[in-house]
Amino acid sequence: MPQKMNENKIVTEKIAESQENYLPARKTQKITDMPLEDRPREKLLQRGAEALTNVELLAIFLRTGIRGKNALDLAKELLDDFGNLRTLLGADHKQFCKGKGLGDAKYVQLKACVEMSRRYLRECLERGNPLTNPDDTRNFLMSELSGREYEVFACLFLDNKHRVIKFEELFYGTIDGASVYPREVVKHTLQWNAAALILAHNHPSGVAEPSEADISITQRLREALSLIDVRVLDHFVIGDGYCVSLMERGLI
Repeated sequence: MPQKMNENKIVTEKIAESQENYLPARKTQKITDMPLEDRPREKLLQRGAEALTNVELLAIFLRTGIRGKNALDLAKELLDDFGNLRTLLGADHKQFCKGKGLGDAKYVQLKACVEMSRRYLRECLERGNPLTNPDDTRNFLMSELSGREYEVFACLFLDNKHRVIKFEELFYGTIDGASVYPREVVKHTLQWNAAALILAHNHPSGVAEPSEADISITQRLREALSLIDVRVLDHFVIGDGYCVSLMERGLI
Protein backbone atom coordinates (compact mmCIF):
# COMPACT_ATOMS: atom_id res chain seq x y z
CA MET A 1 0.00 0.00 0.00
CA PRO A 2 2.72 2.60 0.87
CA GLN A 3 4.51 1.78 -2.38
CA LYS A 4 1.28 2.30 -4.34
CA MET A 5 0.74 5.70 -2.63
CA ASN A 6 4.28 6.79 -3.51
CA GLU A 7 3.75 5.82 -7.15
CA ASN A 8 0.48 7.79 -7.28
CA LYS A 9 2.25 10.84 -5.75
CA ILE A 10 5.02 10.68 -8.35
CA VAL A 11 2.47 10.42 -11.21
CA THR A 12 0.49 13.40 -9.77
CA GLU A 13 3.64 15.54 -9.54
CA LYS A 14 4.63 14.72 -13.11
CA ILE A 15 1.16 15.64 -14.39
CA ALA A 16 1.26 18.93 -12.49
CA GLU A 17 4.74 19.68 -13.84
CA SER A 18 3.62 18.87 -17.37
CA GLN A 19 0.59 21.15 -17.05
CA GLU A 20 2.74 23.96 -15.66
CA ASN A 21 5.02 23.76 -18.68
CA TYR A 22 2.04 24.35 -20.94
CA LEU A 23 0.63 27.29 -18.96
CA PRO A 24 0.85 30.52 -20.93
CA ALA A 25 3.52 32.97 -19.69
CA ARG A 26 2.22 35.92 -17.68
CA LYS A 27 1.68 38.75 -20.10
CA THR A 28 3.50 41.93 -19.18
CA GLN A 29 1.21 44.93 -19.05
CA LYS A 30 2.17 47.62 -21.50
CA ILE A 31 2.57 51.09 -20.04
CA THR A 32 0.28 52.39 -22.79
CA ASP A 33 -2.45 50.08 -21.42
CA MET A 34 -2.17 51.55 -17.92
CA PRO A 35 -4.55 54.30 -16.71
CA LEU A 36 -3.42 57.67 -17.99
CA GLU A 37 -2.64 59.03 -14.50
CA ASP A 38 -0.32 56.08 -13.79
CA ARG A 39 1.85 56.46 -16.88
CA PRO A 40 5.18 58.13 -15.96
CA ARG A 41 5.36 60.53 -18.93
CA GLU A 42 1.77 61.71 -18.63
CA LYS A 43 2.14 62.01 -14.84
CA LEU A 44 5.20 64.22 -15.30
CA LEU A 45 3.40 66.47 -17.78
CA GLN A 46 0.39 66.83 -15.53
CA ARG A 47 2.01 67.08 -12.09
CA GLY A 48 5.69 67.89 -12.65
CA ALA A 49 8.85 65.78 -12.27
CA GLU A 50 8.92 66.17 -8.48
CA ALA A 51 5.69 64.11 -8.24
CA LEU A 52 7.35 61.01 -9.73
CA THR A 53 9.03 58.23 -7.83
CA ASN A 54 12.61 57.16 -8.58
CA VAL A 55 11.23 54.13 -10.42
CA GLU A 56 9.03 56.31 -12.62
CA LEU A 57 11.84 58.77 -13.40
CA LEU A 58 14.20 55.93 -14.30
CA ALA A 59 11.52 54.32 -16.48
CA ILE A 60 11.23 57.56 -18.49
CA PHE A 61 15.01 57.55 -18.94
CA LEU A 62 15.03 53.89 -20.05
CA ARG A 63 12.13 54.54 -22.47
CA THR A 64 11.62 50.82 -23.20
CA GLY A 65 11.75 47.59 -21.27
CA ILE A 66 13.13 44.20 -22.21
CA ARG A 67 11.48 40.88 -23.07
CA GLY A 68 8.96 40.09 -20.35
CA LYS A 69 9.34 43.44 -18.55
CA ASN A 70 8.05 46.91 -19.30
CA ALA A 71 10.13 50.00 -18.52
CA LEU A 72 8.63 50.33 -15.01
CA ASP A 73 9.36 46.69 -14.16
CA LEU A 74 12.91 47.04 -15.46
CA ALA A 75 13.47 50.30 -13.56
CA LYS A 76 12.33 48.72 -10.29
CA GLU A 77 14.56 45.71 -10.84
CA LEU A 78 17.59 47.91 -11.60
CA LEU A 79 17.06 50.02 -8.46
CA ASP A 80 16.73 46.83 -6.41
CA ASP A 81 19.95 45.48 -7.94
CA PHE A 82 21.98 48.69 -7.48
CA GLY A 83 20.46 49.50 -4.09
CA ASN A 84 19.51 53.12 -4.78
CA LEU A 85 19.51 55.83 -7.42
CA ARG A 86 22.83 57.33 -6.28
CA THR A 87 24.69 54.04 -6.77
CA LEU A 88 23.16 53.57 -10.21
CA LEU A 89 23.99 57.11 -11.36
CA GLY A 90 27.49 56.89 -9.91
CA ALA A 91 28.33 53.48 -11.38
CA ASP A 92 31.31 53.26 -13.70
CA HIS A 93 31.00 51.98 -17.25
CA LYS A 94 31.63 48.33 -16.42
CA GLN A 95 29.30 48.24 -13.41
CA PHE A 96 26.54 50.10 -15.23
CA CYS A 97 26.55 47.83 -18.29
CA LYS A 98 26.10 44.75 -16.08
CA GLY A 99 22.53 45.91 -15.45
CA LYS A 100 19.76 44.28 -17.45
CA GLY A 101 18.80 46.27 -20.52
CA LEU A 102 21.76 48.63 -20.10
CA GLY A 103 24.68 49.17 -22.46
CA ASP A 104 27.01 51.74 -23.94
CA ALA A 105 24.24 53.92 -25.38
CA LYS A 106 22.36 54.17 -22.08
CA TYR A 107 25.61 54.79 -20.18
CA VAL A 108 26.59 57.67 -22.48
CA GLN A 109 23.07 59.10 -22.29
CA LEU A 110 23.01 58.90 -18.48
CA LYS A 111 26.42 60.51 -18.00
CA ALA A 112 25.44 63.32 -20.36
CA CYS A 113 22.26 63.95 -18.33
CA VAL A 114 24.18 63.96 -15.03
CA GLU A 115 26.79 66.36 -16.40
CA MET A 116 24.14 68.70 -17.82
CA SER A 117 22.45 68.77 -14.41
CA ARG A 118 25.75 69.58 -12.73
CA ARG A 119 26.49 72.39 -15.19
CA TYR A 120 22.98 73.78 -14.82
CA LEU A 121 23.38 73.97 -11.04
CA ARG A 122 26.79 75.58 -11.44
CA GLU A 123 25.36 78.20 -13.81
CA CYS A 124 22.56 78.93 -11.32
CA LEU A 125 25.25 79.94 -8.82
CA GLU A 126 27.67 81.62 -11.19
CA ARG A 127 25.27 83.82 -13.15
CA GLY A 128 26.27 86.90 -11.13
CA ASN A 129 23.23 87.14 -8.84
CA PRO A 130 23.61 87.13 -5.05
CA LEU A 131 23.00 83.82 -3.30
CA THR A 132 19.46 84.15 -1.98
CA ASN A 133 18.16 80.59 -2.31
CA PRO A 134 19.77 78.10 0.11
CA ASP A 135 18.35 75.20 -1.92
CA ASP A 136 20.41 76.22 -4.98
CA THR A 137 23.55 76.12 -2.85
CA ARG A 138 22.63 72.76 -1.32
CA ASN A 139 21.80 71.17 -4.67
CA PHE A 140 24.98 72.43 -6.27
CA LEU A 141 27.24 71.23 -3.45
CA MET A 142 25.51 67.85 -3.36
CA SER A 143 25.93 67.44 -7.12
CA GLU A 144 29.65 68.20 -6.79
CA LEU A 145 30.56 66.23 -3.66
CA SER A 146 28.10 63.41 -3.04
CA GLY A 147 29.04 59.91 -4.09
CA ARG A 148 32.80 60.43 -3.73
CA GLU A 149 34.71 57.47 -2.33
CA TYR A 150 37.07 59.76 -0.44
CA GLU A 151 36.63 62.96 1.53
CA VAL A 152 36.85 66.28 -0.31
CA PHE A 153 36.92 69.72 1.33
CA ALA A 154 35.80 72.61 -0.88
CA CYS A 155 34.97 76.31 -0.70
CA LEU A 156 32.55 78.65 -2.43
CA PHE A 157 34.29 82.03 -2.61
CA LEU A 158 31.86 84.98 -2.62
CA ASP A 159 32.19 88.73 -3.16
CA ASN A 160 30.80 91.38 -0.81
CA LYS A 161 27.34 91.01 -2.40
CA HIS A 162 27.45 87.22 -1.90
CA ARG A 163 27.83 86.51 -5.59
CA VAL A 164 29.86 83.43 -6.45
CA ILE A 165 33.43 84.13 -7.55
CA LYS A 166 34.74 80.58 -7.60
CA PHE A 167 34.05 77.05 -6.42
CA GLU A 168 37.25 75.21 -5.59
CA GLU A 169 38.15 71.82 -4.16
CA LEU A 170 41.09 72.41 -1.82
CA PHE A 171 41.83 69.26 0.16
CA TYR A 172 41.51 65.55 -0.53
CA GLY A 173 41.70 62.73 1.94
CA THR A 174 40.68 59.13 2.50
CA ILE A 175 37.42 57.47 3.38
CA ASP A 176 38.02 58.56 6.99
CA GLY A 177 38.82 62.24 6.53
CA ALA A 178 40.89 64.98 4.95
CA SER A 179 43.45 67.31 6.52
CA VAL A 180 42.40 70.97 6.25
CA TYR A 181 44.99 73.74 6.60
CA PRO A 182 43.60 77.21 7.50
CA ARG A 183 46.61 79.01 6.00
CA GLU A 184 45.84 77.48 2.59
CA VAL A 185 42.21 78.54 2.82
CA VAL A 186 43.33 82.08 3.69
CA LYS A 187 45.77 82.03 0.76
CA HIS A 188 43.06 81.08 -1.74
CA THR A 189 40.64 83.59 -0.23
CA LEU A 190 43.13 86.38 -0.86
CA GLN A 191 43.85 85.03 -4.34
CA TRP A 192 40.16 85.31 -5.29
CA ASN A 193 39.68 88.55 -3.32
CA ALA A 194 36.69 86.98 -1.59
CA ALA A 195 34.65 88.72 1.11
CA ALA A 196 32.84 85.62 2.37
CA LEU A 197 33.04 81.83 2.15
CA ILE A 198 30.76 78.83 2.25
CA LEU A 199 32.61 75.69 3.30
CA ALA A 200 31.63 72.17 2.30
CA HIS A 201 32.90 68.64 2.60
CA ASN A 202 31.48 65.18 2.10
CA HIS A 203 31.28 62.14 4.33
CA PRO A 204 31.99 59.04 2.19
CA SER A 205 30.06 56.96 4.74
CA GLY A 206 26.91 58.70 3.51
CA VAL A 207 26.04 59.98 7.00
CA ALA A 208 25.99 63.78 6.99
CA GLU A 209 25.99 64.25 10.76
CA PRO A 210 28.73 66.81 11.67
CA SER A 211 31.54 65.41 13.79
CA GLU A 212 33.44 67.16 16.58
CA ALA A 213 36.32 67.52 14.12
CA ASP A 214 34.00 69.23 11.63
CA ILE A 215 32.87 71.73 14.24
CA SER A 216 36.44 72.32 15.41
CA ILE A 217 37.90 73.03 11.95
CA THR A 218 34.98 75.35 11.20
CA GLN A 219 35.80 77.40 14.28
CA ARG A 220 39.51 77.47 13.41
CA LEU A 221 38.73 78.67 9.88
CA ARG A 222 36.36 81.35 11.18
CA GLU A 223 39.08 82.66 13.49
CA ALA A 224 41.75 82.64 10.77
CA LEU A 225 39.53 84.32 8.19
CA SER A 226 38.29 86.95 10.63
CA LEU A 227 41.85 88.30 10.74
CA ILE A 228 41.41 89.41 7.11
CA ASP A 229 37.76 90.48 7.61
CA VAL A 230 36.26 87.53 5.73
CA ARG A 231 33.12 85.83 7.03
CA VAL A 232 32.27 82.12 6.99
CA LEU A 233 28.57 82.05 6.13
CA ASP A 234 28.00 78.32 6.48
CA HIS A 235 29.57 74.89 6.41
CA PHE A 236 27.67 72.09 4.66
CA VAL A 237 28.32 68.42 5.37
CA ILE A 238 27.29 66.31 2.37
CA GLY A 239 25.94 62.81 2.88
CA ASP A 240 24.04 60.26 0.84
CA GLY A 241 21.23 62.25 -0.78
CA TYR A 242 21.09 64.99 1.83
CA CYS A 243 23.28 67.54 3.58
CA VAL A 244 23.46 69.29 6.94
CA SER A 245 24.04 73.00 7.50
CA LEU A 246 26.12 73.89 10.57
CA MET A 247 24.59 77.35 10.54
CA GLU A 248 21.08 75.89 10.78
CA ARG A 249 22.26 73.69 13.64
CA GLY A 250 23.46 76.80 15.47
CA LEU A 251 27.09 75.66 15.23
CA ILE A 252 28.29 78.81 13.43
